[in-house]
Amino acid sequence: MNEPLRIVVALGGNALSDPTKPGSVAEQFARTRETSVPLCDLLEEGHRLLITHGNGPQVGSILRRVELSQHEVHPIDLGLCVADSQAGMGYMICQCMTNELLRRRIDRYAIALVTTVQVDPNDPAFTNPTKPIGAFYSPEIAQRHMTQDGWKMIEVPGKGFRRVVPSPRPIGIKPLHAIKDLFDKGEILVACGGGGIPIVWRDGWGYEGLEAVIDKDLAAALLAVGVGADRLIIVTDQDCVYEKFGTPDQRPIPRLTVEQARRRLEAGEFPNGSMGPKVEAAVQFLTQSPRPNVKTVITSYTTLVDAIHDRAGTCFVRV
Repeated sequence: MNEPLRIVVALGGNALSDPTKPGSVAEQFARTRETSVPLCDLLEEGHRLLITHGNGPQVGSILRRVELSQHEVHPIDLGLCVADSQAGMGYMICQCMTNELLRRRIDRYAIALVTTVQVDPNDPAFTNPTKPIGAFYSPEIAQRHMTQDGWKMIEVPGKGFRRVVPSPRPIGIKPLHAIKDLFDKGEILVACGGGGIPIVWRDGWGYEGLEAVIDKDLAAALLAVGVGADRLIIVTDQDCVYEKFGTPDQRPIPRLTVEQARRRLEAGEFPNGSMGPKVEAAVQFLTQSPRPNVKTVITSYTTLVDAIHDRAGTCFVRV
């Protein structure tokens, strides 16, 4: 067997919810049970595993429930929505993984941690909100939210208006020492879900939550550096990164160096709304980690095990 690795896996939404279905709780559990199989394969090979995940559809659903019930119960802010989704999805992932391990007669249990992530209050994202969240609205309802609630909204042609919030860069994971201690001991962890609950430091006050969403792949890169991971695996709906994606000329890219990835990012080959942040996170991990022989791989959950063995996905290396 190859040497055991310290692996951070960032699960995209498709690994936890089938995009072709409505996304009910039962459907989310069903897809998560599927994803738990390759994750547990990695554990059975002897690797250590720390999982993070996206939460876009789930937070959108929470926000919609808050909106529909605002005349009956008190509203909650976006930070609490992220916290709620971290706990709920963490429970789901842990239950599915633990059951899969027990099915294999492996007496181990996964642990979910509600995680805060610090951002800079002067991040330019706060003056230019771009991250869409929640439902689509008619012009009349959108105007009401902008007037009464101070929301920033954008129009999506053919769909309506949608709220946008800041997406600042993560700069610190506040319970990092606790996460690393547990990871070092070999615990199976779920942390930093949805990019983490965004917080800022206020002099004379302390830490404070705020209305923002952190990119989960950039948070995963920060997490992977902080816990000393050997691999960052970014799981998406594609089995690898493609050149000229979505065109008749698309071709898989099996390998990219940091310099090659940067050039393609600067050339606009990877759009900001899809593959761009994932490639940026891949580069961030490789450039900031002090460990030797680190790699990032972008792949799908169905090819996760093959990707660890360099048989699938797009592998990012330093040189």
